[in-house]
Amino acid sequence: MSSAHHAAAPFPLRLPPGADLRRALQAELLTQGQRAGFVLAGIGSLCGAALRLAGAREPLLLTGDIEILSLSGSLSPDGAHLHISLADADGRVLGGHVAPGCLVRTTAELLLLWLPDWDFAREPDPATGYPELRVRPRA
Repeated sequence: MSSAHHAAAPFPLRLPPGADLRRALQAELLTQGQRAGFVLAGIGSLCGAALRLAGAREPLLLTGDIEILSLSGSLSPDGAHLHISLADADGRVLGGHVAPGCLVRTTAELLLLWLPDWDFAREPDPATGYPELRVRPRA
């Protein structure tokens, strides 16, 4: 790595109604020319959600008005790993992995952190059977 270091840069972002949470975060990473980032915080609302629960292969589909209580995860050019806690209109809470299909209802207010000195990638891990995060200093 070169001797020039770049500071980690916080990046606030609001997603509008209709945005797909996962796809929009992946697109923002690429739009900003970044190779590594984290979602530090997220709140807002969804009009439908797709969550992959622990150990499940297929996502659980939720309908109706849903509040985002918390959102966090890692972003790389070839994949995101995002966890979310949601509450339905009756206050029941459910959480899991964010799958495509989490659609913003009114807003999603997010705080991202870009890590310009790092390169994140997703690579198959034979121990887990999933593409897992690979962290390297950026060349």
